[in-house]
Amino acid sequence: MSLRKSKSNHTDKTMSLEEEQAKINEVRNLITPLSDKLPNFCTDALISRFLQARNWNSEKASKMLKEALKWRLEYKPEAICWEDIVHEAETGKIYRADYCDKYGRTVLVMRPGFQNTNSTKGQIKYLVYCMENAILNLAADQEQMVWLIDFQGWTMGSVSVKATRETAHVLQDYYPERLALGILYNPPRIFESFWKIVKPFLEHKTYKKVKFVYSDDIESQKVITDNFDMDKLELAFGGRNPVGFDINQYAERMKEDDKKMSAFLTSGTFLKSVHQRSESLVAEPQSEEALSESSSSGNELKEKLSCKTNVATKTENKPDVIQISESV
Repeated sequence: MSLRKSKSNHTDKTMSLEEEQAKINEVRNLITPLSDKLPNFCTDALISRFLQARNWNSEKASKMLKEALKWRLEYKPEAICWEDIVHEAETGKIYRADYCDKYGRTVLVMRPGFQNTNSTKGQIKYLVYCMENAILNLAADQEQMVWLIDFQGWTMGSVSVKATRETAHVLQDYYPERLALGILYNPPRIFESFWKIVKPFLEHKTYKKVKFVYSDDIESQKVITDNFDMDKLELAFGGRNPVGFDINQYAERMKEDDKKMSAFLTSGTFLKSVHQRSESLVAEPQSEEALSESSSSGNELKEKLSCKTNVATKTENKPDVIQISESV
């Protein structure tokens, strides 16, 4: 009998693949009929992540997943496009690196010291856009990503407790088990006080994935060298790659990804490519009511996705519209 080890919040739990599949099936039954509105979203891989986040408790996992489904139906995160969040992106406070770590995992760079807006709503919208983009670009054999957090320019005034609380809520409740490793690079001493405020908002499992790394601490640097090719890693994190963030180049990358996302969504291959990955998709029969609801939701989504398919046309006549602004 095949076994796999699953880490819970405080203990390790060993389950057979058969037991895990039984848990997944149990959750699938518990989230019906809400899941019918996003029939292809609730893959075994996704349900497994929610179960892991709730220590394989089916009832708690199903409750968590139901809330996430309601949020996706209302918020439509996959429909956010570059033009919706370009102002938030100008300083490079969050961006997807053009390299992966040694394990092929997508890397999100976060620079909280480059915060340039005061709107929690706008900041969360940009965070969600970045998460959806990172997931879109995950390798076929990967479900998790790495966060590199650069503290250059960070002060206690760079972020608010409200924004931090909302950020933790969105990442943990709607994107569980997506983080493989979070590296806090050169956090200032004053950050220790802020970390005490943040820590209660984090799940124990999430907290354990966060590593403090200092450029003057050789031992802590092992986290970097063990996970990254130093020739690809940026100078800001002790690497040898001198190329930094460029808003114009990044904008082009994101507009291309918007087209890719739109193509996936409109062709019906998005969920196979992004959420199911290497699993084979087994379509289950849907009721006429479920098909009607899915069609209605799809029509709303197509309208919102128009900015993705037209984004290149809209920006061609305004080559200088994007400017780098100073961080606050």
